[in-house]
Amino acid sequence: MSVGLLAVVDDILSAAVKASSKAAGVVIDDAAVTPQYVHGLTPARELPVVGKIALGSIANKFIIIIPVALALTTWAPWVLPYLLIIGGTYLCFEGAEKVLEWFGLHHAHVDEGARDENKLVWGAIRTDLILSTEIMLISLSNLDPAMGFWMTLGALAVIALLMTGLVYGAVALLVKIDDIGLRMAKDDTRRVRHLGTRIVLSMPAVFRVISVVGTVAMLWVGGHLVLANLGAVGLTLTTDLLHAVEHALEPAGGLVVWLGDTLVSAIAGLIVGLVVVGVVLLLGKAFGRRPTFTEGGETPAAAHH
Repeated sequence: MSVGLLAVVDDILSAAVKASSKAAGVVIDDAAVTPQYVHGLTPARELPVVGKIALGSIANKFIIIIPVALALTTWAPWVLPYLLIIGGTYLCFEGAEKVLEWFGLHHAHVDEGARDENKLVWGAIRTDLILSTEIMLISLSNLDPAMGFWMTLGALAVIALLMTGLVYGAVALLVKIDDIGLRMAKDDTRRVRHLGTRIVLSMPAVFRVISVVGTVAMLWVGGHLVLANLGAVGLTLTTDLLHAVEHALEPAGGLVVWLGDTLVSAIAGLIVGLVVVGVVLLLGKAFGRRPTFTEGGETPAAAHH
């Protein structure tokens, strides 16, 4: 009996790891986006806030995403591609908005000292809901449909815990590593002090790189979700484009094919995102409002400065 149980657990773990690997781009994006929400808080509040956001992420996955995803898979599987298109479009919007900020096109400026902890936590949890939905739906779409309900549920539960631990463990390390560097810089050992100083001085560049990687991942994943799932709902022009790129690059090898697919997806994601940003700004102007695109009283662009 125990051998059979271990075999089931092993099957669930194997399926979860294989399926969740497809969502790597969103995971990178999630880890890159979240540190902005604790920037500007006192050091004593950083980890507690990360913990609150992580608990909110767990609640998102187990209370909302997994039950809804399983219900839709069982009774309305045709809805899933549309949800992926909506989620992908949101990622494109977020990515395009960040690209605009790189060029100094900020949509709003607010007092960076006005950090409302509850607002930023709920803002981070809302963003996590979108990103976690993408992670779980992408993972679900890569699970074997023949697994059965309980095996699928077990795999999704493992993925939820694994991804939450991975993302928010990385976030906790990122937001505290400068404090670790400062402590090392005060150490009695010269080599440790030197390493600590280098860590502290390198962190602004590290956050800039993470921001760029996260933005590119957001556009790539969002663009691919839109292109692939538009094909799934009947607009085959988008999937034909992806297949044409893959076919043209196939002689150059798998890595070049992946890079080409990623580039096309990222460009498509940027185009979709810019269109959505334009629509949002036009609607805001029509209704006499100016969108801020911020959570918790700070622009995302300011998060790593």
